[in-house]
Amino acid sequence: MEAASVSKQQHGNSNINNDKVIIQRLRCSVKNYEWGRPCRDSLVAKIFGKNSGSQLDEDQPYAEFWMGSHVSGPSFVVSDGLQRVTLKSWLLENPNVLGHKVLEKWGGDLPFLFKVLSVDKALSIQAHPDKDLARTLHKLHPDVYKDGNHKPEMALALTEFEALCSFVTLKPCIMPILDPDDELQNGVLFDCLEIKAVLSVPEVVELVGVENVNLVLQITDEDGEEKFKPILQSLFTEIMSASRERVTGAVGRLRNRLHRESQVRQLTVKEQLVLRLEKQYPSDVGVIAAFFLNHVKLSPGEALFLGANEPHAYICGECIECMATSDNVVRAGLTPKYRDVQTLCSMLTYKQGSPEILRGVPTNPYVNKYIPPFEEFEIDCCILPQGEIAVFPGVPGPSIFLVPVGEGMMNTESPKGYPITEGDVLFVAANTEISVTSASELHLFRAGVNSRFFQAS
Repeated sequence: MEAASVSKQQHGNSNINNDKVIIQRLRCSVKNYEWGRPCRDSLVAKIFGKNSGSQLDEDQPYAEFWMGSHVSGPSFVVSDGLQRVTLKSWLLENPNVLGHKVLEKWGGDLPFLFKVLSVDKALSIQAHPDKDLARTLHKLHPDVYKDGNHKPEMALALTEFEALCSFVTLKPCIMPILDPDDELQNGVLFDCLEIKAVLSVPEVVELVGVENVNLVLQITDEDGEEKFKPILQSLFTEIMSASRERVTGAVGRLRNRLHRESQVRQLTVKEQLVLRLEKQYPSDVGVIAAFFLNHVKLSPGEALFLGANEPHAYICGECIECMATSDNVVRAGLTPKYRDVQTLCSMLTYKQGSPEILRGVPTNPYVNKYIPPFEEFEIDCCILPQGEIAVFPGVPGPSIFLVPVGEGMMNTESPKGYPITEGDVLFVAANTEISVTSASELHLFRAGVNSRFFQAS
């Protein structure tokens, strides 16, 4: 497979019309976090093995495959099968490949980070700080908060994908439930609780206290979300700040009660979930905190986006993920890692209600575009049958293409073609039209700067 050269970069004199600069093959990084899927079951492991040519460790979990320029998981430009320089260094030497609008806004670096996730065990209950808080946290604790950027993100499901996100509502949902085991609406499952139902859980009451429960019970349907937010913050902070001894006792009683009651009734979706979480993280406060968050189940092709200061936890499944270039995470539950409970509870928006789900907008017969409300990124998903052609019009910013399935040929206006196959990752310069021809069924994902950024600027 022919690799793009970096000779222009080495001389510090790039030319956007030079096909060797327009497309660069990348060798990317992997993360073996303990919540990842076992090597044999992990899409991340499969893609990393193909991309790197490395021998996989069958005993390791494979959690995240990183494509981008962040220093915590850098990608490398490849020439003649050898990795030469980091993508970040190459971009600094070839800034014009980013396009002038991206250069003006974000300097000589990618504004987005592209990932594949294989989730076997729940990730931490977490949130990502906004820009101001990110700068402060990075300055105070640079060993924990790795950079000063915010981290809005979007997850596009490749398999059935479960997550917790945002707070349950003050008022009851009006969504009809046809089957207590399958609360499915338009392909998306919501465990549609309201806060007063959460406060009927004995172990929740035990941790938040009767006085706080009474404050909620006094709220009427006419009271708005804004009036309820400080009370919700107080409830959640009380839960997350409870002593280890109190949490251990409450979680144990919750587990034992639900096991008993499962013998005589069907447990709710949320009750089944908290038992799963308790098995993964015994005596963890996140087991109780899960009652306060919406439980969402995405079908393949559906996407969930998360803004700054929104609580969430991915539970299981595989997804494509894109975000602003950052590695800042504030954690407070379902994790063995560092917990920053005070920061998390103070930073959250306490927005209530089910999250918006994106299903993509067709841009041609084979490509769906997912555009979140964040200017740093968007995702294209291309499912191309054998022998078909898909065209990606040139855009004013850079792109990264990932091939998780199949093989084919990628072409620009140049007569030179780029064979592509499973595990390939390619950087494509701004203003480059790409056409792809499939030799088998081909799955292709593109991450790029949000189209609306260019329309607005």
